[in-house]
Amino acid sequence: MNDVVTPDSLTWATEQAAAASAGIDRLPTRGLVDLIVAHDAGVVDAVKAVAQQVTEAADLMVAAIEAGGVVHYVGAGTSGRLGILDAVELFPTYDAGPEVVRAHLAGGDQAMMSAVEGAEDDAAAGARVADEAGEHDLVVGIAASGRTPYVIGALRAARGRGLRTVLVSMNAAAPAAEYADVAVLPDTGPEVVTGSTRMKAGTATKLVLNTMSTTAMVRLGRTYGNLMIDMRITNEKLAARSVRMLTQASGASVGEATRAREAAGDTRVALVALLAAADPESARAALESHPRDSTRPGDPSGITAAARSLGAS
Repeated sequence: MNDVVTPDSLTWATEQAAAASAGIDRLPTRGLVDLIVAHDAGVVDAVKAVAQQVTEAADLMVAAIEAGGVVHYVGAGTSGRLGILDAVELFPTYDAGPEVVRAHLAGGDQAMMSAVEGAEDDAAAGARVADEAGEHDLVVGIAASGRTPYVIGALRAARGRGLRTVLVSMNAAAPAAEYADVAVLPDTGPEVVTGSTRMKAGTATKLVLNTMSTTAMVRLGRTYGNLMIDMRITNEKLAARSVRMLTQASGASVGEATRAREAAGDTRVALVALLAAADPESARAALESHPRDSTRPGDPSGITAAARSLGAS
């Protein structure tokens, strides 16, 4: 799609003027704050309304990753930056790096900090993302307007290759939806500052991406209960959190959990060792025999199955 955007073509909801905020430049500071917060209050309900589509998108993420594929976030401007934010934070939280979820921003890395002229209009650059993707990969286009050429180029090329696709947009009539297997389209309505999609549309985008990726990571067994057992430990705070998680999950004392973590060198292995009163080598072997599996009922992480194989009750 290469049609020219004109003033008359800006018809989607986020480009409309909100009557309630028409006089915001006459409000005092507290009045502005109250108005913006009131506007934002409906974002969660808008995302709730598309929960089924978020579910379907999360399932596509799980299927792609379990098949050995990569999930590609593709976006421009605020939407693309939010894709980067979600993708990079999966690495420290779930040990899921760019080999699992990878973000592509129109204009490249420099566009993270400043606008790159014309980047979002480059459909060919978006198509290259899909052209270079693997056969099991998933392409997730992120565009508040649902009509960004860079995103449409990626989705259209992915569809042409038979790859699965998802669109996240705030435009119920998003042209890009034509190329999406699942279109997640929360209706966030007009922005308090007309067209400023860094606001409600951005908040909704972050909610959708966080929900999709967190759901996928839990389904893929990268938590034990609600504990981040695959978290990468890169500082003292996270080391302390790891020990705390082990005490919460196993009932062990802080001292026991600390020793188990140091002996195992890995939170997942340490947890199985604590649950089964086993040595780290046995715990590690048990985990290798019970790998993560989203289809294992009630135990996608394999922790419970591994511990039970070593005699835990």
